[in-house]
Amino acid sequence: NFKLELPSELKSKGVHPMFHASLLRVHIPNDDRRFPGRSADQVLNLGGPQNEFEVSEITEHSGAGREALFKVNWKSGDST
Repeated sequence: NFKLELPSELKSKGVHPMFHASLLRVHIPNDDRRFPGRSADQVLNLGGPQNEFEVSEITEHSGAGREALFKVNWKSGDST
């Protein structure tokens, strides 16, 4: 087993710092030229409050249930 020094955001979520050796891998840092400006909350879902964005309108939809797809116009002006 190895004890890791964890970031404060993981400690505050109750992540235990002891890990079995079979669960650890060599760290390869992110390439900031390919993936600029990534922050931990974009990558990790730690069960905290999610970022919320206001929807202007839903302009299209297709499918049903779990297969439903929507085209959304956001109040920021973007569409997805």
